[in-house]
Amino acid sequence: MDSIEIQGGVALKGKVRIAGAKNACLTLMPSALLTDQPLTLTNAPRLSDITTMTRLLTSLGAEVQLLKKGRVIAISAHNVKDVEAHYDIVRKMRASFLVLGPLLARKGRARVSLPGGCAIGARAVDLHLAGLKRLGAEIELENGYVEARCNSKGLVGNRIRFPLRSVGATENLIMAATRARGETVIENPAREPEIVDLVHCLRAMGGEISGEGTGRIHIQGNASLGGATHSVIEDRIEVGTFILAAAITGGSIELERGTSRHVGALVKELQAAGVGIESTDTGLGVSSGRERLKPLSVSTAPYPGFPTDLQAQLMAALAIADGRSEITETIFENRFMHVSELRRMGARIELNGRTARIFGVEQLKGAPVMATDLRASVALVLAGLAAKGKSVVSRVYHLDRGYENIERKLRACGARIRRVSA
Repeated sequence: MDSIEIQGGVALKGKVRIAGAKNACLTLMPSALLTDQPLTLTNAPRLSDITTMTRLLTSLGAEVQLLKKGRVIAISAHNVKDVEAHYDIVRKMRASFLVLGPLLARKGRARVSLPGGCAIGARAVDLHLAGLKRLGAEIELENGYVEARCNSKGLVGNRIRFPLRSVGATENLIMAATRARGETVIENPAREPEIVDLVHCLRAMGGEISGEGTGRIHIQGNASLGGATHSVIEDRIEVGTFILAAAITGGSIELERGTSRHVGALVKELQAAGVGIESTDTGLGVSSGRERLKPLSVSTAPYPGFPTDLQAQLMAALAIADGRSEITETIFENRFMHVSELRRMGARIELNGRTARIFGVEQLKGAPVMATDLRASVALVLAGLAAKGKSVVSRVYHLDRGYENIERKLRACGARIRRVSA
């Protein structure tokens, strides 16, 4: 099992090219199941999660080609016959559950394993299933699988109101409703940029959708959709992670193809903490001097609030801020597993329910640490960049799910970092 070794203490300086968004691409790929025409995705990230989704789509009968070294994904689902998404694939990645809506809408039935993914707390699929029932689906849970089917006339549009915002449920219901008869209205949907990107792609395929990014989405179902070519948006979580890499090391980084438009909550907080962030001709420039960050008080929230996917990285940076900070996690109840590992590096953090109090120290110290999930793993890498001495981050297969060649990108900015194979 690979690990990453870091000799900390280097102020990062250089350029980083931001990849396409993992969460967007993993939603766009299942949308190919809605049509028998080809879908081509450009600006795709090269990640292990993309490999997992490729394997899943292939198992259903889709043809998937990775072109231009994986930057382009060409999908043809004209010959999809199997409607079962098996446990051995779905258990690895929660986004696999997004094949449910498209399969049901096009084939009239689907059998999809209940999902897996990072162990960061309960992420029930109740909202997905309740929404599909509103569209006329009959659903049963049996032996760890969701068995869904509809009558010969297919799904029927309806009004769906989510009691709380769910990104995955919003995505699954939008895709299913594009092939339903009549109009569907989704109230209180999630508003994440990845959902807006999905709608843009579906619209290019012939979907009639409006209201994305607002509190009400209207979908006029079509009997069929066509093919399209669509460019995946930039990865806002990678943008935020590298902004924090510059902040925690007192460095200066230019993020090529980066933009602040989807990380406004992070930018606002870090500018208040003393980090310089501004647009450049090619992306986004970030600079942070040797002065310690000012403390912050942050609560995670659905978009456009502070993203839970940047909570761990921010905590690593605040571990060396000048004063006491607080982070309240409102999205997932088990997303503080990185705290014990940061403490091994000298961080002073107290937990009180869903709130972490971070008492900034002048210096973190290198230590062997273990990643517990995707975002925790990169938080430990950031902490290692700022720490005195050597840190070794193990179980970095989590890291490979969401960050493309992160050690190479950091090394290009001066970091003393290397991957070690067991």
